[in-house]
Amino acid sequence: MSTSDPVLAVSGLWANYGATPILQGVDIEIGKGEIVGLIGRNGVGKTTTMRCLIGLLRATAGSIRVLGQDLTGQPADAFARLGIGYIPQGREVFPRMTVAENLTVGELIGGPKGKKQPDLVYQYFPRLAERRYQLAGTMSGGEQQQLAIGRALIGNPALMLLDEPSEGIQPSIVQMICEALKSIRNELGTTILFVEQNLDTILAISERCYVMEKGRITAEIPPGGVTSEAVRGHLSI
Repeated sequence: MSTSDPVLAVSGLWANYGATPILQGVDIEIGKGEIVGLIGRNGVGKTTTMRCLIGLLRATAGSIRVLGQDLTGQPADAFARLGIGYIPQGREVFPRMTVAENLTVGELIGGPKGKKQPDLVYQYFPRLAERRYQLAGTMSGGEQQQLAIGRALIGNPALMLLDEPSEGIQPSIVQMICEALKSIRNELGTTILFVEQNLDTILAISERCYVMEKGRITAEIPPGGVTSEAVRGHLSI
């Protein structure tokens, strides 16, 4: 972990769906410019964690601090204004809007702070520049994922949260997206936390990983230790 003050600090996080507890004391800390994976089997609480970290699900206990500011219990727009970009599982682009219009929505979601940078989005994802006037719903899954990342990136977020970025995308496009994410971190200093099941994606970009089981962080794979054997051991793949 980075020795600088953490961009994200999660302590003792609990969250429920109805009366059922899903998260049971999650602790996560991520420093500036890190790329960290959140891994584990299906149904252990990874997506629930992401929903809490963007304010879509309210925590029942614990705290969430971003850039030193306590956001526990705040609505999703407060998280976005502070500089968190969220790319949900399934991408959720606006299918009847063009690429350019989707990116314009990203400018609005990010709030007034930060430099808006549509040209930078097209630099990292040149396919979007080629298709800027195409309806998002007519594009492939890989192109839609690029658009979803671009829409989050346009507001210059300090922290990007990605939920299953490789899901349903052909391997060559996944590799390109992984390279773009590393470039975004290297050139912009963006901190990245991602949920993933795909072994190749985990190995390609994560510098360390948190392992989740039954709503808790049960292990951490340290920097230099993210190997095929280590990841397989926690995912049983």
